[in-house]
Amino acid sequence: MKGGTVQINWHETKPVLTLDFHPLSGLLCTGGADFDIKLWMINSSEDQKKSPGATYQNSLSYHSSAVNALRFSPSGEQLASGADGGELLIWKLNSTDAGKAWKVLKTLAFHRKDLLDLQWSTDGAYLISGSVDNSCIIWDVNKGSVHQILDGHFHYVQGVAWDPLKKYAASLSSDRTLRVYVNKPTKSKGVEKTNYVCQHVIAKLETQTSEESKSARSHLFHDETLPSFFRRLAWSPDGSFLVVPAGSYRPTTASESVNTAYVFSRKNLSRPALMLPGASKPVVAVRFCPMTFNLRGLETSSLFKLPYRLIFAVATLNSLYVYDTESVQPIAIVAGIHYSAITDIAWSPCGKYLALSSQDGYCTLLEFENQELGSPISLREEKQVDHENKNTVRKLDDSIVEVTHDDSSASHSGKGKEEDTGKERDENNLEKKVSPGTRTTLNPNKTAKRRITPMAVD
Repeated sequence: MKGGTVQINWHETKPVLTLDFHPLSGLLCTGGADFDIKLWMINSSEDQKKSPGATYQNSLSYHSSAVNALRFSPSGEQLASGADGGELLIWKLNSTDAGKAWKVLKTLAFHRKDLLDLQWSTDGAYLISGSVDNSCIIWDVNKGSVHQILDGHFHYVQGVAWDPLKKYAASLSSDRTLRVYVNKPTKSKGVEKTNYVCQHVIAKLETQTSEESKSARSHLFHDETLPSFFRRLAWSPDGSFLVVPAGSYRPTTASESVNTAYVFSRKNLSRPALMLPGASKPVVAVRFCPMTFNLRGLETSSLFKLPYRLIFAVATLNSLYVYDTESVQPIAIVAGIHYSAITDIAWSPCGKYLALSSQDGYCTLLEFENQELGSPISLREEKQVDHENKNTVRKLDDSIVEVTHDDSSASHSGKGKEEDTGKERDENNLEKKVSPGTRTTLNPNKTAKRRITPMAVD
């Protein structure tokens, strides 16, 4: 793996708030506080020691406020962009005399306040969005209209995710709850319509008090003081589990909270099955590599029981952890790459590149060498797990993972509307400038500064 922070003018030095790769061409799309959307071609350096770079292609200028969320449709034919003020646009790639160009196809208007996250359904027919108006909206993209409003949250909805198997949806809010919705279709005039109903509201779990015979309920997620406007959760590509950021786990009432991401098994979405090793700062985003890989057969135990390997990235405010489902430890840890909060993560369609955006106005590009992540396979029906009847997440009660945490060197500065708590700030870093390729790549096999126990929460 090679890469680092690319020192180019991404969005007029203003915060880069979101990014996504086109699923076919591999173009990187970024959105920022300059109200603009930009397209970039990622270039791999022939020099093995040099980091990948980005070449500007063109801009999509239409929004009148900061762009917070960008996602290409699964087919790559459309692009959804959400911004402050509730702006939500659908772009379509059209053929022109000069070639192909992205043009606004539809404006989806209903959100009253800033739109923070969105995701397409796997068939590209629907879109789910989350907003500062405390609601989620499911949109019928073809009709360009609201299909359903999910308004159960009591504070900002900062992350949304759609089950690739089309049965569930999920939303995460700064009201400290995760809501899981199940599709219970309704029939009208013989036509079956998608209808999502809240099935679980996950907020607290029991923890042991100092007296072993007693227990108390503690919150699972950070409150609104978390210095980020994003809590981007993600389903695995096979739908077997959901990974949720912004976790705050307290094993006992007497212990300190640990920042974490929770793993929910599809078999039981009512409570987390596993917590990933904690970090010094809150987790703000999760994103899965779109590729599936063969098992390597190197691990005697793993977090998941799958006949193949899935790889996903977990970003804290200033660091990145890359996990695979065959290992207990992260397979890569990158820290110290940005001096403001990380805002989004994106994988290229072939899994070769991993991109991060940050409020410091820069993006980091990581490049994986050929076969470095493993041997890709297609996820065929005969290899898929029966997720409804089989628990794909193991219980790990006493496994110890040694992880070196060196992500406290980067400070965060909030987006204009965010409230900076001032906690864990390193004033020295504010006087420094990120140098090209600055990064800390840590070997998880080294002796750890801190021991962390991945725990089966249930």
